[in-house]
Amino acid sequence: MPHQYPSLSTEQKKELSDIAKRIVAPGKGILAADESTGSMDKRMAQINTENTEENRRFYRQILFSADDRVKPCIGGVIFFHETLYQKTDAGVTFSKFIKDKGVVVGIKVDKGVVPLAGTNGETTTQGLDGLYERCAQYKKDGADFAKWRCVLKITSTTPSRLAIIENANVLARYASICQMHGIVPIVEPEILPDGDHDLKRSQYVTEKVLAAVYKALSDHHVYLEGTLLKPNMVTAGQACTKKYTAQEIAMATVTALRRTVPPAVPGVTFLSGGQSEEDASINLNAINQCPLPKPWKLTFSYGRALQASTLSAWAGKPGNLQAAQAAFTERAKINGLASTGSYVQSGQKDKAASQSLFTASYVY
Repeated sequence: MPHQYPSLSTEQKKELSDIAKRIVAPGKGILAADESTGSMDKRMAQINTENTEENRRFYRQILFSADDRVKPCIGGVIFFHETLYQKTDAGVTFSKFIKDKGVVVGIKVDKGVVPLAGTNGETTTQGLDGLYERCAQYKKDGADFAKWRCVLKITSTTPSRLAIIENANVLARYASICQMHGIVPIVEPEILPDGDHDLKRSQYVTEKVLAAVYKALSDHHVYLEGTLLKPNMVTAGQACTKKYTAQEIAMATVTALRRTVPPAVPGVTFLSGGQSEEDASINLNAINQCPLPKPWKLTFSYGRALQASTLSAWAGKPGNLQAAQAAFTERAKINGLASTGSYVQSGQKDKAASQSLFTASYVY
């Protein structure tokens, strides 16, 4: 039996727990605005807009300066490094600007995926080198939580045990480093929706991956009350011919979580995984309506599924500012309702919100 060396003080634990609870307060979720410069290039290309630093700043300002109707819906915002140090038109840093609105500032700290040798195209995530020092600086600069994404895929031969264990340990090491600096780690083991696997296979793999992640977090002495989980919902592969209902997806997702995620974890903030805006909201709503006991807050950490309509409404034109903010506010309100299981569809078809956001082998 290993000896227990306390890694965090009572005060440190309380700070981490309080931050995590603020982010996933009832009705609140996370805006993931941490797209890399390369990812933003793809977004801007969709609306025929040049991917300049100023255009990226202006677009993020559209999101961050939406009116107070989003305050009950957004508990945290994940920033990309560049965005953390950008400013509003009035010269206020974005981090201070959203903190003044009562929103928690987060930062993406991983450095992207790299090939895992000896596997069938599997990956691990880099960025542990220098993370200790970067976390110390990010905390000074206003960040109170962080995100690190690992990626696994489902095929007839994957995920391999090596990929599952390696990515679980990388996530645990990252989480441990964050907590030493008073930063709540969001643990994100994303299982990509690429493939033709059915719901049963997706649930099985999700359970194996999450079980490995929480074993690694325990091994690395991570304080679970000061963490959040950002998993995929359990959905069939994009190429699967059988279509499942939101209720079937919800049951598979909650069952997988109940078998693997300790109740000490305060919140599960789902990624949208290429679902359309509307599907991501409908499935989140069904998850919260699932009749099984759910000891964690079940909410959203959406990027594309909160921004697709906003980006389309803005179209790179300053004159569309109000329309873009209205679109963002609407999606934020819908997902806020879905996070409490109280979203009721209007019955009207929104073309932008219904469009699939799936991208094969998606990278940030």
